[in-house]
Amino acid sequence: MPGIRRFDHVGITVRDLDAVAAFFVGLGFEIEGRMEMQGPFVDDVIGIPNSRSEILTLRPPDDGTRIELSSFIWPEHQPGTPNAMSTELGLRNIAFEVDGLDAIVDRLAADGYGLVGRIGQYEQMWRMAYVRGPEGIIVALAQRID
Repeated sequence: MPGIRRFDHVGITVRDLDAVAAFFVGLGFEIEGRMEMQGPFVDDVIGIPNSRSEILTLRPPDDGTRIELSSFIWPEHQPGTPNAMSTELGLRNIAFEVDGLDAIVDRLAADGYGLVGRIGQYEQMWRMAYVRGPEGIIVALAQRID
């Protein structure tokens, strides 16, 4: 029966490819590849004639679902809401299970990326924080309490 085989990647359009990639590399991702995309195939898929973009793929430490960052060379970027909150329609966050939540939050804060709210705890199971990364991307960091 036709259907989904696996979760391949999450695509995020960004203005500054290098800054956003550095943020995710700092969280433990590795750069898997980088290339320019243009031509009839891309135009057909995204519905934008003569588009041209640069794409960078990031691989997580567990070799799981990738993050694909796209930065358009043409047409120009459309502004988003850099301080969007969870009630705004669209992609809400990208979530990762982590070890050492406090240390990661402290390191990200030192790099200029702050908490959206506070570190919360759900019963005796999870501690979680939302961090606003570059270009307003919200990253949910969750640490299992054992």
